[in-house]
Amino acid sequence: MPSHDFRKPRLFVDAALESGATVALVRDQSNYLGNVLRLSAGDGILVFNGRDGEWQASITGRKRPDGLEIATRTRLQDRLPELAYVFAPLKHARLDYMVQKAVEMGVSSLQPVLTRFTQVSRVNSERMRANVIEAAEQCGILGIADVAEPVAFDRFLDRRKSERLLVFCDEAADVANPLSALAGRKTNEGIDILIGPEGGFAEEERAMLLRQPNSLRLSLGPRILRADTAGVAALALVQAALGDWTAGPGR
Repeated sequence: MPSHDFRKPRLFVDAALESGATVALVRDQSNYLGNVLRLSAGDGILVFNGRDGEWQASITGRKRPDGLEIATRTRLQDRLPELAYVFAPLKHARLDYMVQKAVEMGVSSLQPVLTRFTQVSRVNSERMRANVIEAAEQCGILGIADVAEPVAFDRFLDRRKSERLLVFCDEAADVANPLSALAGRKTNEGIDILIGPEGGFAEEERAMLLRQPNSLRLSLGPRILRADTAGVAALALVQAALGDWTAGPGR
């Protein structure tokens, strides 16, 4: 993995990046650079847009930062693994935490699903995307994970590609060694990791999952985990057994 410069602030910008380009800052970005980080004209930061890699940039502006001058590229754009995090939404702070950790663990997309026992019926997609961007900025990640709108549980199963491996975590599973169960699975078309709600899957939902092609039902150990903890544990298992924590091709 290439070394990252964590001493410079990183900022996501939704604009094309190339040497000599100028990028206007929106109000929140100007406030963050000027009032939070206390930076001013001439100071250097790193910028990325999820498409063109990472670039060195200089802040412009008189009284406050209002733009960026793009200089040289510091890292080429990489590609996020085909790893989707599929989950029953949680409330506020715990949802923020879960989204941030999923991004840190390398997911390429986040798909909320509404199950029978899901406690949250509405999801703030803009807030989720803001958490995706913040996690990418802080952790040196170049790609921006997609944020999908919530769908009903059965609709997600109907629409998902059967070529992708579906890993769903279930406290009722009898798999004693999840790493062994994951070993050797084919993941050329990608992986969907499904975490259910705090109340668990309903019996009819569990039956639907067991009928899915190319699926694997996993236990996460002898303890009952909260949904946000289960997500981090499952992502760690998959990345260690099949993902870019292995010696194979990474991002």
